[in-house]
Amino acid sequence: MINLEIPKKYKPLVSQANQVATEVFRPISRKYDESEHAYPKELDMLASLIDGMNEGSDLGGAGAAGVRRGNGADPGENRNGSNLSTVLGIIELCWGDVGLLLSMPRQGLGNSAIASVATQEQLDHYGGLWAAMAITEPEAGSDSAAIRTTAELDGDEYVLNGEKIFVTSGDRADLIVVWATLDRSKGRAAIKSFIVERDNPGLKLDRLEHKLGIRASDTANFTLQDCRVPKEALLGSPDVNVEKGFAGAMQTFDNTRPLVAAMAVGVTRAALEEARRQLAAAGVGIDYSAPALSQPAAAARFLEMEADYEAAWLQTLHAAWMADNSRPNSLQASMAKAKAGRTAVEVTLGCVELCGSVGYAENELLEKWARDAKILDIFEGTQQIQLLIVARQLLGKSSSELR
Repeated sequence: MINLEIPKKYKPLVSQANQVATEVFRPISRKYDESEHAYPKELDMLASLIDGMNEGSDLGGAGAAGVRRGNGADPGENRNGSNLSTVLGIIELCWGDVGLLLSMPRQGLGNSAIASVATQEQLDHYGGLWAAMAITEPEAGSDSAAIRTTAELDGDEYVLNGEKIFVTSGDRADLIVVWATLDRSKGRAAIKSFIVERDNPGLKLDRLEHKLGIRASDTANFTLQDCRVPKEALLGSPDVNVEKGFAGAMQTFDNTRPLVAAMAVGVTRAALEEARRQLAAAGVGIDYSAPALSQPAAAARFLEMEADYEAAWLQTLHAAWMADNSRPNSLQASMAKAKAGRTAVEVTLGCVELCGSVGYAENELLEKWARDAKILDIFEGTQQIQLLIVARQLLGKSSSELR
């Protein structure tokens, strides 16, 4: 049975991550929000430190390094592994700044994708490199199955052609994990992911996006034109199994969606803590022993938002714990992502509203957190897509039966 208290062995990790967020992220948060596309050089030494912690411990460090589903766990054993430790670290770091976490070398969602499905040879070959994830296209956003980027086998190489947009850390990363189809006539089952080195001559950077939030992180658009990669760059099996469908490719999301949920949980907690401080300064007390309806409207609203935060936090830990214990967590991963993403948006905006002019001004970080939160309800699958996945699983419907 899952125990949703933080495991004792992870408390040093949580403390380390909180120190990073407090001492490194928060002081430069506004600086890199205002200096969009400027690389946060302060993170280089920090990333090296986290790499050392990850190599020296099976508990993971304070970063968002790749995670892999637990193997061979005793069904009666409660195993707390890398998925849970990574989620706990991300929550603390995103309490500091989401954009800066996404800007940390070798801590991207592409790394999580590689760790989820790569062979040992691929892990050895690409280890220590920074990987971005390229899924979205101009005509394939929430519906990843609509991907039009193609991959054709030519001798010992795959030739990739297509366009990718909204690639987080795409310009700074060493590798791009590109999703492409081997045969569009075979639908979802033919979609595979390929590791493309950033300096590949067939990978052209078109532009960097200007964004609402997470402005410390670069977001790139690419064109792949006769982009050649070795056969060994394909992640997973090259076979197209129509019966299995899209399940193999979607396994990546079962691991990365709890990570995005953790980002949302961290931002939500930051906003709630600041709102509580501002309300206390204004003389508004919050009484947990009294009914919400008997308290000031601001206090009642705060209690409502805090309850949503607690639910998102519990669901996120549950999804990560299930992965650590080799239990199918596709439903829980989507539920955590949906709940945490929506909660982050509603709570950060609610805190801005409660704090009035203080929440809206740039002398505090509340307005920035409200802007940063929106992407957490979008990337790795929008709110609507998550709810659709949840409905399909609960009702036992296929994607063709429930659209």
